[in-house]
Amino acid sequence: MNPQFHIPYAVPTALLLIALVLKLPTLVRAWRDPDIRATTFLLSCATAVLVVITPVNIERLNELTGVPNIASPWAYSFLTAFCATGLTMIMRWREEPSARRRRRMRRVYWIYAGIIAALWGTFLLAHVPEPRIYDLDTYYAGTPWMREHILLYLLAHMVSSLVAAYMLWKWFPEIENRWLKSGVVCLQLGFASGLIFDAAKMLALSARWSGHDWDALSTRAAPPFALLEAVLVAVGFIVPQVGPSLQNRVAEQREYRQLRPLWSAVRDVVPYSVSPRLGRRMPLGLRLVQRQQRIHDALRILAPYLDEDLYRQARNVTPGGVDEGRARGLAGAVTVRAAIDAHRSEKPVQVSAEKQQLGADFSDHLEAISGALRHPRLVDSIRQRVTSTESVNTDVS
Repeated sequence: MNPQFHIPYAVPTALLLIALVLKLPTLVRAWRDPDIRATTFLLSCATAVLVVITPVNIERLNELTGVPNIASPWAYSFLTAFCATGLTMIMRWREEPSARRRRRMRRVYWIYAGIIAALWGTFLLAHVPEPRIYDLDTYYAGTPWMREHILLYLLAHMVSSLVAAYMLWKWFPEIENRWLKSGVVCLQLGFASGLIFDAAKMLALSARWSGHDWDALSTRAAPPFALLEAVLVAVGFIVPQVGPSLQNRVAEQREYRQLRPLWSAVRDVVPYSVSPRLGRRMPLGLRLVQRQQRIHDALRILAPYLDEDLYRQARNVTPGGVDEGRARGLAGAVTVRAAIDAHRSEKPVQVSAEKQQLGADFSDHLEAISGALRHPRLVDSIRQRVTSTESVNTDVS
């Protein structure tokens, strides 16, 4: 047996297995969430199907159990469970929770549970002594009970794909969430791949029944579409759940990094209460909140040292062509740097209570100020120009 022939099976199987492993911690944390449970079950079924239908595993099952072709009812049962879970998840997405929705979902599960029972029943009644690794469906296309076994799984899969595609097609124009829309596109492509798989299999079976040999449609053309369907459908159901959290994490990581220069500048103003080692182990969201809070605390401590006149003058000498947001950031960076120096020398600026509002105003421009602090030479240059201007004004006076 050519190991290279198994690579098309191994790659999607590995991808689904990785997705399942990554999903397990979420299942442990939120096992009461029906969407999380259903997604995990769907991934499990899709992974199980691909594991079982891999040619080398078909051989192993035959050898371990001593039952020729036992992989067939196992693979088709997992595929049927996959179909049922996919249909019920689409119902969860499209419809608000209600007694009607629960009844429809239960009906789907019962119907497909009956199909799984029938798959095992027809397999046990069939006489299939010759192990077939690649061409089981066409080889036993005319065998009593095995014929029904094969038709049963194909029809169940075809009906679920058609119903799912129809529901998604009607629902698609109403979707506004971009992550959900992306997931539905993947699902539509996945179910379309599944229908191509079914069509190729049915054509190959029909050819056998009419005395022709179109087995290549079943053994070579159909399997890639089955693999593609498993991956696309799994991705389609994962994207709407993982996408928003991934987007939030990227945004948190971006903000956390953007605040680092400002945090580095003011960190000595407020004592650090958590050890760096423990801080690194904290979740990113909590570390971001902690960093923001400590910056706000530092600005409150620095409030008596923030010079509004310096801020205004720094705005006036900001290089031309700089947009308003960056100009505020540069002026704020100059003022914060000066306030830190004044705090170290314990020489507060004589400012009114009204001017102390400047520290609160800075809280709305933390990222701009932090971004400006990434360019210390520019900040120092502006500060020197302000100082030079003050010296000239003093000399003139």
